[in-house]
Amino acid sequence: MDKTIAKLRQQAPLRTPTDLGEDATRDIAGALTVLLADMFALYLKTKNFHWHMSGPHFRDYHLLLDEHGDQIFATTDAIAERARKVGGTTLRSVGHIARLQRLPDNDADYVTAEDMLAELGEDNKRLITFLREAHVVCENYNDVATTSLIEVWIDEAERRVWFLFEATRSH
Repeated sequence: MDKTIAKLRQQAPLRTPTDLGEDATRDIAGALTVLLADMFALYLKTKNFHWHMSGPHFRDYHLLLDEHGDQIFATTDAIAERARKVGGTTLRSVGHIARLQRLPDNDADYVTAEDMLAELGEDNKRLITFLREAHVVCENYNDVATTSLIEVWIDEAERRVWFLFEATRSH
């Protein structure tokens, strides 16, 4: 009897009660899961560049990317939990991230500081586009809680783009 109950618990669907409906759950959780994969990809690239930064502005850039990485990572739990709150599921593994991410990795042995910052600037700009697309999905289902969060993440990403742009600007 105990094995039967344990087996049923393992097969129980992960459906958090919501008033949004099945279509909304599917679409919102799906959009958030892909967005989460992009956030993890951007987080790891930001940390990669943070760890491999070199050059005359090392300290400033190293600290900037550390701050950006912390900010990006802070969004990941909120995104995943939002997908669960609306009744969906989310990422389950690094492989799952790799299958869904739209932002490219950078595995180069050496990247100049300026190229690192420029690449992260472009990635953050693309992320803003992805955030706006997810916002539209949530807005279509009147999911005001998720749209509100996404608006904050857009503002944070725009700030990162601004800082990265100014750091690479020639005067």
